[in-house]
Amino acid sequence: MTVLILEDEYPAAERLQRLLLEAAPEAQVLASLDSVASALAWLAAHPAPDLILSDIQLADGLSLEVFEQTLVRSPVIFTTAYDAYAIRAFKANSVDYLLKPVKLTELQVALTKLREWRSPAASPQAAGIADDTARRLERLLDSLPRPDRQYKTRFLVRSGEQLLPLAVEQIAWFQSRHENTTLVATDGRRFVVDYTLEQLESLLDPRQFFRLNRQFIAQLAAVQRLHSHFNGKLLLDLQPAPTEEVLVSREKANAVKQWLEG
Repeated sequence: MTVLILEDEYPAAERLQRLLLEAAPEAQVLASLDSVASALAWLAAHPAPDLILSDIQLADGLSLEVFEQTLVRSPVIFTTAYDAYAIRAFKANSVDYLLKPVKLTELQVALTKLREWRSPAASPQAAGIADDTARRLERLLDSLPRPDRQYKTRFLVRSGEQLLPLAVEQIAWFQSRHENTTLVATDGRRFVVDYTLEQLESLLDPRQFFRLNRQFIAQLAAVQRLHSHFNGKLLLDLQPAPTEEVLVSREKANAVKQWLEG
């Protein structure tokens, strides 16, 4: 089974590949791509893989744009921290729609469904499998939080032997480094939290917080200035200032500007 992975976060792509090889040792990962543009170029130059494992949000847009801009015959298992795109995903050859962090058992179930779907002996069941997928997506949408859901409003952080409640308005930015995530408050205090940036993306209000790159999520008020950088990138000044540069890729630059404009 040949597999194409679309995922813009390197740690998530590595984890997904490990889970895939555990769930299906016969799988051969042909490529792991991080953008809509690279996916379109790869699909135009290579035969269709047996399966595409795809995040929804890539470095330069939604992976759903790939399936809307070109004919993709491969079945797709979507893996995402967001629930808002399930209906569009179902229209794009979707076998399943797994919410992050993806569990091995869920991936195994999705791969079993794929094998049943592709089996020549399963053709009389094809409609039933499609109906089952539709029912599961419907139940997923019914059970997941709605767009007006309540995002996290505070974090409980450890300071010495104490636990302190910290409102999100007091948070300037989060940084992931050496497998640890640090929360930096507006007054400069730093706390280690037990969340990955990937998890925080789904917990924080996207109108207030933005994933700038693989290392940083910043609060709106923490962004002080933007500077043009090489190759269309942006250099951001955050307050309090990090000890290293905060760069936004050319692909994400417009999205950051739109977020800042509201």
